[in-house]
Amino acid sequence: MPKNTLVRDLRAASALVAAASLGLMLTGCSSYDGHSPADARGDAENGAKVADGTVDCAKERCIALTFDAGPSEHTPGLLDILKREKVPATFFLLGKNHVVKHPDLVRRIAAEGHEVANHTWSHEILTDQDPDAVREELSRTQDAIAEITGREPTLMRPPQGRTNDEVTKVSRELGLAQIMWSATAKDYSTTDSKLIKKRILDQADRDGIILLHDIYDGTVPAVPGIIEELKKRGYTFVTVPQLLAPGHAEPGKVYKP
Repeated sequence: MPKNTLVRDLRAASALVAAASLGLMLTGCSSYDGHSPADARGDAENGAKVADGTVDCAKERCIALTFDAGPSEHTPGLLDILKREKVPATFFLLGKNHVVKHPDLVRRIAAEGHEVANHTWSHEILTDQDPDAVREELSRTQDAIAEITGREPTLMRPPQGRTNDEVTKVSRELGLAQIMWSATAKDYSTTDSKLIKKRILDQADRDGIILLHDIYDGTVPAVPGIIEELKKRGYTFVTVPQLLAPGHAEPGKVYKP
């Protein structure tokens, strides 16, 4: 191989490695064996069907709204929007300074038919922790939510989407499935509600899981426009468990569209 060609090929390979590394840093995701919503539906017991009166996402164009790191002072307005639009959502709640600070909001989220899920106690990156610390981060939030709602969550979302074998093992022990996402507005980096809306609409797809945060100023004002446009496109909004039905999220497994 000519020297110039070899150098060019090495540079191209290096560029690809750098791009992949940058992509990993930007998304915050680790390597894992992910299962899609369609996989979960396919794993359902033979003959299993969705409950009467509920959405069959194998037939309908479904999408799931999820909100991380609340509840906060923005959550009541969000719940008002969801109630008005008859849209269910999944809330991955943060324990410290959120669940314990806003028990009435946690109670309201559950009472209004939304899925209550776990986003750890203090948003520590779980892959940086030893197993006991991971267990503490998840179990404290499990206990706090159960004390308020009477039910422990069955879903969790690791901060920044970072997981590994140890996180998976602890999640399995605690009866928690890990839920990732397919669309994010990176609303932690902007207060521009129009931009948040555009980013989500550009990424929305069938069986998608949308990641937003109900703790940032620009997010909740973007939600009505997101809902309106996706309804026009023929989407039906569901919780994450509804998206997987008649299958169900198995503890420890990672689900990502």
